[in-house]
Amino acid sequence: MLNYIFRLQNNNIMEKATKTRYSDSELQEFKELIQEKLRMAREEFLSLTSSLSSPNSNGTEDTSGTYKTLEDGSATLEKEQLNQLAARQKKFIENLEAALVRIENKTYGICRETGKLIQKERLRAVPHATLSMEAKMKQS
Repeated sequence: MLNYIFRLQNNNIMEKATKTRYSDSELQEFKELIQEKLRMAREEFLSLTSSLSSPNSNGTEDTSGTYKTLEDGSATLEKEQLNQLAARQKKFIENLEAALVRIENKTYGICRETGKLIQKERLRAVPHATLSMEAKMKQS
């Protein structure tokens, strides 16, 4: 009996050591997670871009010239910040879409540096990750 338990544990260790990709059911789980994040990211991106394209409606048309100048500077700064946020959101969306392609190719979750599987916990936190923590730490 003890020998059987040892072999069973040993087989589990060997299976984990030789696993080269996530199963189809695991990939489906990640796909659903990514699709939800993608939906939310697109909504946020649309909100940011609509804020950028809409005129400033703060009602400052009737204030004196000095205040208007200050408002113009503030509006410009706000527009720059919105632009940066929109650019970051667009890049995030592109990364999530690339992750979906990797899922379809069944290469999702494989570290591009080490070739090992990226931990599930990391992929749940950062679903578009292409590096394992081991490889990420070497970059720093």
